[in-house]
Amino acid sequence: MINKALKNWWQSLVWEPGDPKLLAGGTIKIAAIGGGTGLSTLLSGLKYYSSDISAIVAVTDDGKSSGKLKQEFDVLPPGDIRKCISALAHDEDLISNILEYRFGKVSKSLSGHTLGNIWITALSKQYKSFAKAIEVSSELFNTAGRIYPATLNKVDIAAEYGWSQKVIGESKIPRAGKRIARVFLTKRNVQAYKKAVFAILKSDLIIIGPGSLYTSIIPNLLIRGIREAIRKNKSAVKIYVMNCSTERGETEGYGVEEHIETIKNHAGKLFDLCLVNSKLLQKNKEHSKLGKINNIIANRENILGIDIINRDIIDRKNPLYHDAQKLASALIEIYKDRKK
Repeated sequence: MINKALKNWWQSLVWEPGDPKLLAGGTIKIAAIGGGTGLSTLLSGLKYYSSDISAIVAVTDDGKSSGKLKQEFDVLPPGDIRKCISALAHDEDLISNILEYRFGKVSKSLSGHTLGNIWITALSKQYKSFAKAIEVSSELFNTAGRIYPATLNKVDIAAEYGWSQKVIGESKIPRAGKRIARVFLTKRNVQAYKKAVFAILKSDLIIIGPGSLYTSIIPNLLIRGIREAIRKNKSAVKIYVMNCSTERGETEGYGVEEHIETIKNHAGKLFDLCLVNSKLLQKNKEHSKLGKINNIIANRENILGIDIINRDIIDRKNPLYHDAQKLASALIEIYKDRKK
């Protein structure tokens, strides 16, 4: 514990002139809440501005490798955790190449699994603790912060459609091809992971998203302890990062208002600011039809009581996603402006 504290202290002193951490005004305590590709993209950029990042990750993934390991070994799904470890690693390219290696069909037992998922699962069994497996991995791979599951309870996400139709399982929800009325957790009284709650309470900046609205962001906010911690932290700047595009199977035809309204309907008001991409690069004429994907922009300064901040944060080469560096820079700029 002492060695870890000394290490963090030393890292805070070794900034060079022009270091983004200095440009950010010193180390900012950041809590980033989400899951999937969106959260790992965010972390990949944020780590240059702070070494005190806490990633709070949804654990309702049930697809592919994560789903198989979850079922066979009775562990929480490791996939999104693995991505966050890679994103926060000091040498991201090296660690990502290792952890993201996926076994081919040459092996029946390992086919389809990533090395990182197997690693986390093995450590979970070794230490008899999923949380300890993440902690050890973060230490070994020298991450710029901590990764916490939103809960240690084993739970799935379910979606309800019209006429009481429902689907259980994160991977099945986008495949239903229907408008989602609401999502809910399959267990009541899911307990928030205490370290995740503490990280939110002590943060200077709380970021919700980006990520799949119904299957990466809202599952975290459905946990009472997580959303209460966000509300209780009165001093933090709280920002919701809007996705750059709609998502097939979840948010076709949605704009900024529909995203904000959906979060409010599931978890109440949790933020005052919403960061929206300002560049429109991909647009279909039939944008209202299911299956059509478009960039999301906003032409209003306030939507449903939330201040809208427009910035060019899109990845020009892949316009469905954010540019990690532009996104992180915009968030730190907004934080500094609000703190003034």
